[in-house]
Amino acid sequence: MVFSLTGILHRRPVAAIAVGLLLPILLPLSGLAADDLYTVTVPLDPEVTQEREARQLAYAAALELVLIRVTGSDEEMHLAALVEMFPNPSRYVLRFRPAPDDSLEVSFDGNAIEQLLRRTRNTIWGDDRPLTLVWLAVDWGDGEREIIGADSGQQSADATRSIDRHGLLRERVVETAERRGIPVVFPLLDIEDRQSIGFSDIWGGFDEQIVEASKRYGASSTLVGRVRPDSAQPNRWTYYFGEEKLHWSGEPEAVTSMVADELAAHFAIHGDAVLQSYSLTVDGVDSVVAYGQVQQLMESLGVAEDYSLVFVAGNKIKYRVRVYGDIDRLNKALELSGILYPAINVDDEFQEVPVADPNHLAFVYLP
Repeated sequence: MVFSLTGILHRRPVAAIAVGLLLPILLPLSGLAADDLYTVTVPLDPEVTQEREARQLAYAAALELVLIRVTGSDEEMHLAALVEMFPNPSRYVLRFRPAPDDSLEVSFDGNAIEQLLRRTRNTIWGDDRPLTLVWLAVDWGDGEREIIGADSGQQSADATRSIDRHGLLRERVVETAERRGIPVVFPLLDIEDRQSIGFSDIWGGFDEQIVEASKRYGASSTLVGRVRPDSAQPNRWTYYFGEEKLHWSGEPEAVTSMVADELAAHFAIHGDAVLQSYSLTVDGVDSVVAYGQVQQLMESLGVAEDYSLVFVAGNKIKYRVRVYGDIDRLNKALELSGILYPAINVDDEFQEVPVADPNHLAFVYLP
């Protein structure tokens, strides 16, 4: 039986793609969900006594951070040119409220900012921001070695010092990730992790084991670091995203920015990109639960401006999806979902889904 739902239009909400579907027990340590792209917290200048003036300065500082996130670049000259386009940041403020430590939380009108960036043909990176899992092995010297986890550090004979330096090193990654607008997590280092990965696995470069152990987190971007603080030996990093494998060296802040640059290169689109319509078929949707998960994914699909459900026939669902940019952008976002896989790569009866149309994507639901 086929029933048509053509014309039922769904406006996408701003939400993180599939993280909630894949690992509800773990949230990004940066605290940055996709709907936070236009909300930042900045310190108030203690030397400015006039409340209105202090708030205006905070608006300007907050807008700079938002522009770094949304354009995918923190290059100084580029940022300076962007700031000149917004001579009155307060015009774009939706709301503000006091925050701890004498700071101000500011939320901006994302639609208005994006419209201006598009009109001026500036690059825009929306809320399609894959989760990055960070495995960081640290050799502190004198035989002290550890993996930095999501908790406050491992207890030791000098527990307080260990926790402090553990947390400070993790925070260097988290703060840079939040500034650039990329969600990051560190491993739980629970029994399952410890049975799979040890310090020597990370330090020795046994990255296949690390990538395999990362699958439980639903992260599609993985950063592996090997750090010796206070050493002349350079830090060694390996980054995995899709089929890419990149080798870097540098301090945690610089490397975290490199991750943001790499993701922006994949997902940011030029401001003159036009809104295009593509069709999407999803096969293997054989239950109410499966249908609900696919619908939840479509609702949270950051790259999509909107979508409509065209028809449901048997185990197949067909959508019409509108996206700024080419079809590859939509394809990448779907591949990162964790529940949909390209039909052409599935060796079973699902390969019958037609994929000849260059404006059509065929995926299979495989939870």
